[in-house]
Amino acid sequence: MTRVDVGVGARVLAVQVAGSSDGAPVFLLHGTPGSGSGPRPRSSMLYRLGIRLISYDRPGYGGSTRSPNRRVVDAATDVRAIADRLGIERFAVVGRSGGGPHALACAAVLPHRVDRAAVLVGLAPWGAADLNWYEGMADANARKHVTADRGTADQMHELRALAEQTAADPESLIEDLLAQMSGPDLQMMQSVLYRRMLVKSYADALRAGPYGWLDDILAFRRGWGFALDTIVRPVRLWHGAHDTFSPVSHSRWLAQRIPRSEVHVQHDAAHFGAIEALPRILAWLTA
Repeated sequence: MTRVDVGVGARVLAVQVAGSSDGAPVFLLHGTPGSGSGPRPRSSMLYRLGIRLISYDRPGYGGSTRSPNRRVVDAATDVRAIADRLGIERFAVVGRSGGGPHALACAAVLPHRVDRAAVLVGLAPWGAADLNWYEGMADANARKHVTADRGTADQMHELRALAEQTAADPESLIEDLLAQMSGPDLQMMQSVLYRRMLVKSYADALRAGPYGWLDDILAFRRGWGFALDTIVRPVRLWHGAHDTFSPVSHSRWLAQRIPRSEVHVQHDAAHFGAIEALPRILAWLTA
């Protein structure tokens, strides 16, 4: 694992690079909340797949400088800066959960550099036409998004309190999420390995404060800053059928609006099944 700080203007992005140094480059964009240290295949598997996996803390998370009022589309600027710093011309990109919209932003804005894109358990734009955005979403998770109606990160008191509680005790967030999970996710949380991965990611994400999480939620509620129908590269969408955090209807909605997309629904999986699906998606991205 290699760690590097990348400057973007006055900001710094904390970047992690794992796997084969001469492998096919893939950017992994983490969930919400999350960090570049989030769940990913072991280095030995990345070597077998021939992949150089690049992840980073989105602004406001972990070691990355906050960028107030950031939009989803701004992720493309950050990914381009990291790729330039690492000497990578062409690459693939995959986003998990809250990283999904940001991966689509890269595919839309950087078609000359992104070969393929994938989204696992992603979200559709808030207020999307012909989509009941909250249908199938656990009430507690829906409330996190509703808090963004108050307009600014400093007014999102309930989510700030949850972020501060999570920073003090990352395991407490998993306990909070258990009450919102369907059966497949509850089964996955019996794995000590997966829980350890998530706890580390949450701890790293919130060590500098709550703003990465708050700014993500606000960014999802604003216009994303790009049009889905401008994405020209192949896109694969994966979703667990029993997802109660970002319902499967979101991926189906996206598939109808992204020109070269395909959607795969796994009927015995839910939200955190994306962890186990990731190696298969990485193989497709670099095929």
